[in-house]
Amino acid sequence: MSLTTEQLSQRLAALPTPNIGDAMERLGVLDSAIKSVWPGGRLAGPAFTVWTRAGDNAYIHRALAEAAPGDVIVVNGQGDESRALMGDLIGARARNAGIAGFVIDGAVRDAVGLEQVGMPVFARATSPAGPYKNGPGALGGPVAVGGVAVLPGDIVVGDADGAVVVPSARAEEILLAAEAVQQDEAERMRAILAAANNAEEVAACAAR
Repeated sequence: MSLTTEQLSQRLAALPTPNIGDAMERLGVLDSAIKSVWPGGRLAGPAFTVWTRAGDNAYIHRALAEAAPGDVIVVNGQGDESRALMGDLIGARARNAGIAGFVIDGAVRDAVGLEQVGMPVFARATSPAGPYKNGPGALGGPVAVGGVAVLPGDIVVGDADGAVVVPSARAEEILLAAEAVQQDEAERMRAILAAANNAEEVAACAAR
């Protein structure tokens, strides 16, 4: 089997992140502090990586000009929570460019506005304080985000439970393993529910 990055992203997007994390032996799971800034946010796509000085978003603006449709912009903001690296204006521009979402090890703002424009953003914190725009920074190299190393092209998946990073070199292997985990858990849940229904039937009969 040989799947394109888009196909891999689509199939991984259909899986809960816990299933993907389990398929990677619990590795590749971002720090639990990095989560969707609005309810129901979901994303999946190849990473376009950004490394920026804490509290500065000059290189996020550059990333918007270089990232491809379907990319997830993944930002090492050095974990700084004092200044937001983006808000709904950048979110709206990214949406127009076809960006799949953002994962930021740092703060963002305009959570309600980001939801309104439909831009999934996973971040460490929110803050109303705006960023500086001076740099320095770098695009397209390895970054550390939420305690996980991310390379350009790694597939990032985020949902209500958090975010995971699937190394591109093992993406097909991990996809198949995660789909097997999902199927196994679905079968176990059906067995649990069937046992509960049987117990309720026995109890109802005994009460007659």
